[in-house]
Amino acid sequence: MDGFWSGVGVDLHLEPDATAGRRAGLERALRDAVRDGRLAPGTRLPATRRLAAELGVSRGTAKGAYDQLIAEGYLTARQGSGTEVARLPAASLEAPLGRARARAPRFDLRPGSPDVGTFPAAAWLRALRRAIATAPSLAYDYGDPRGRIELRTALSGYLGRARGVIAPPERIVITSGYVQGLALLTRVLDGGTVAMEDPGLPFHRDVVRKGGGSVVPLPVDERGARPDGWDTVGADAVVVTPAHQYPTGVTLHPERRRALTDWARARGGLLVEDDYDGEFRYDRQPVGALQGMAPGHVVYLGTASKTLGPALRLGWMVLPPHLVDAVADVKLHSDHHTESIGQLALAEMIDSHAYDRHVRACRLRYRRRRDQLLDRLGARRSVRGIAAGLHALVEVADEAETLARAEEEGLAVGNLGDHWHAPGEDRPQGLVVGYGTPRERVYPEALEVLGRVLDGG
Repeated sequence: MDGFWSGVGVDLHLEPDATAGRRAGLERALRDAVRDGRLAPGTRLPATRRLAAELGVSRGTAKGAYDQLIAEGYLTARQGSGTEVARLPAASLEAPLGRARARAPRFDLRPGSPDVGTFPAAAWLRALRRAIATAPSLAYDYGDPRGRIELRTALSGYLGRARGVIAPPERIVITSGYVQGLALLTRVLDGGTVAMEDPGLPFHRDVVRKGGGSVVPLPVDERGARPDGWDTVGADAVVVTPAHQYPTGVTLHPERRRALTDWARARGGLLVEDDYDGEFRYDRQPVGALQGMAPGHVVYLGTASKTLGPALRLGWMVLPPHLVDAVADVKLHSDHHTESIGQLALAEMIDSHAYDRHVRACRLRYRRRRDQLLDRLGARRSVRGIAAGLHALVEVADEAETLARAEEEGLAVGNLGDHWHAPGEDRPQGLVVGYGTPRERVYPEALEVLGRVLDGG
């Protein structure tokens, strides 16, 4: 069903998609033509009989499409004047999809995402089938705001053996990801002062502010978060990424880990550990979580976003005993509970050790990618944060100039400048290069383009 009509004041080619039915396809084609301006306001449309003949549809289909768009306000009809395109407010007209979105990069080396092409679909499907086959009927009802006991029990064992976290099931709350966990905690703190690493992810600072908290910078150097930062700002909570600081990639030094936990005990402060990619360590066994040193003072936050994929929306909080009930209550009044079936599937993957096998395979894959990055950049480039994680920090002399060259080459990368709490001319400059996102077949070419950009074109 497609056609070209020449009517009173209008020449238009339509390609209605009849997949959902002829009338629905015609409605959508006309609606899109109005939205993107091909049918201008005031344009008089052909009579339904003529439209039907030219498009090869019934007159009833054409009339039904007109009637629907008249009801939606896209068209108007007056006795004796025919059907015309309505004069819509400018704000209601949407730009064409291709112009509304920025041009997609040819090569994406932005940090923050894993290679979603490695999602273990077969293993997930097996786990999902087993979970559904054995799930009690109550699993399909409203659930505990803390999450399914099956997943909390599985995580208790996994986090203990893989990350050194002291995580009894009764102290775990399942969330839809790190962002929700941080937002819930901010609400529990009731607008307290939160120290966050500088540089650090701006979006996470926004989450705290929108939750009513105030944010103060926590300086970071080559040994991680600085003790003078958390000692002097008067914070109620300190958020850190100790295993692999984002975005500099440094690991929090053992002396500072002790100093940080000593501060929490002495001041009654709260530590928030963002363990976003702690499983991926390449030079030795992964560094154990900070939470194991002070479980009564650390909120541990982890997710499946980097190991499996962000689309699952599964994360977890391991809380000090005195915060469990408060966080569960806020969770209850936020979204009641995280969806249950995915929780059961993840619990099955963990219990069967399919999750461990997948993490090990990803660790090897990402280490190869890290090595390819280093081989391409060579010794002449200062590259930091390479011992772990899915990104590296490449120092450059001029971020703006380098980013401009990258855009010309169709290469998307992150930059250090966006991560500072406040701009400053004396700030170090660099590119934050993620090596998790590209698919295997395009990764070598992406590295070649990155090399050209860093070499000056």
